[in-house]
Amino acid sequence: MTQFGYRTLGFGSGEAPRDPYSASWLVIAGGGGGGTVDAGGGGAGGQQTNFGGSAYTFNPGITYTVTVGAGGAAVSAVGTDGNQGVDSVLSGSDITDVTSLGGGGAGGGGRTGNDGGSGGGGGSYSTGGGGGSGTAGQGNDGGDGSSSTPAYGGGGGGGSGAVGANGSSSAGGNGGAGLANSITGSSVTRGGGGGGFANNNDAAAGDGGSGGGGDGKDDSTGDSGDANTGGGGGGVAYATSGAGGSGVVILSVPDGDYTGTTVGSPTVNIGVSGQTIITFTGSGSYTA
Repeated sequence: MTQFGYRTLGFGSGEAPRDPYSASWLVIAGGGGGGTVDAGGGGAGGQQTNFGGSAYTFNPGITYTVTVGAGGAAVSAVGTDGNQGVDSVLSGSDITDVTSLGGGGAGGGGRTGNDGGSGGGGGSYSTGGGGGSGTAGQGNDGGDGSSSTPAYGGGGGGGSGAVGANGSSSAGGNGGAGLANSITGSSVTRGGGGGGFANNNDAAAGDGGSGGGGDGKDDSTGDSGDANTGGGGGGVAYATSGAGGSGVVILSVPDGDYTGTTVGSPTVNIGVSGQTIITFTGSGSYTA
């Protein structure tokens, strides 16, 4: 006897399939470190966002991986360029990867700042180094170092929102300003460039840019960029430079679509104008 099998479709199968949903993101890389010996300030980490623009579509069941870049480490050896910040990345099998580039390390005495998300400031000495180049859509150029003698100032690191200022015979260049973003529900400015060194005194050194940039110094330790802002570190003379600030990756998804499936212990705030805000200060993932 022939038997026929039957399969029931659409009944008793448990939870109904979920629809794709829109997500916003902010991806900031680590800031570049300041340099030593008449040095510039570090450039801010690259900053990219779709908040307020075209949303990405997250598909249920897909894991979106987050890499948060560290800031460039401080340096103390004589005449050393600042260290590069580390890239931050948002990736998934169904989206185009978002890669924000680490900030450019500052130029040491007389050398050009390094390129990055935002460029590092140029060093100053008998020959002033040019500012490093920023990346279009992510940041801005660093300022030039001064060649004026006997006093001279390093260039400010580029910021996410503005170029770094040039150094002069009387002051180090200020770091470029960062950019404000309201993805978390309130406006926060991140991505300031580091201030350049000046050899007159600490008061003449460049200020860090708004949004976490570290101040430059003379013969005292430079200020580091603020954590999770991608701020650049301050440049110095014969001392330890400021380190770059670490980056951050922030996701925003509708409250009703948030799955609660995360790796890496992000901070999660639910109910921010109907959105769940997932803030990664270290690497991890979110499964939609």
